[in-house]
Amino acid sequence: MQRPEAWPRPHPGEGAAAAQAGGPAPPARVGEPAGLRLQEPSLYIIKAVFILDNDGHRLLAKYYDDTFPSLKEQMAFEKNVFNKTSRTDSEIAFLGGMTIVCKSSTDLFLYVVGSSHENELMLVSVLTCLFESLNHVLRKNVEKRWLLENMDGAFLVLDEIVDGGVILESDPQQVIQKVNFRADDSSLTEQSVAQVLQSAKEQIKWSLLK
Repeated sequence: MQRPEAWPRPHPGEGAAAAQAGGPAPPARVGEPAGLRLQEPSLYIIKAVFILDNDGHRLLAKYYDDTFPSLKEQMAFEKNVFNKTSRTDSEIAFLGGMTIVCKSSTDLFLYVVGSSHENELMLVSVLTCLFESLNHVLRKNVEKRWLLENMDGAFLVLDEIVDGGVILESDPQQVIQKVNFRADDSSLTEQSVAQVLQSAKEQIKWSLLK
């Protein structure tokens, strides 16, 4: 999915901070009807994505703004979210002015967090893409043990879906293709480094034999 051109990143200046934080639109300019002044569009709609185990302990987390600037605040928020969602069947929760969508699988709880005015369906699409992509990477074992053993792949998946709070992709097939490409590229790089080191060893060996 391409980045929507109709949603440009806010630029420094009037309205940028408000747009990024999901705040009110700046005042109307002189001669401009106040009722026609719309909120500045923004791509920054994901505040956080995190995965907890069935005891509420963090396994993976990424925060994309300064709503919770410290680790202590993040952990307290995750605990509150877990307490609110782990004992209910609801997949959508509202807490502290934020919209939270969640999905459980075996001994994992996956969460995507947006501001209170964000489209719930958009947040759900990100969550669904994350789950289905992990389901492929973890070979249909979306559970704590396999996640811990494949944490690098999980972070690659998340980076392909969300970057800096911006939704890049919501199609799991596209995410999987990009993750596989990056993994292949990484293995080629490691192989190239190994070849260089081996070549250097051979040169040193021959120089000593001369």
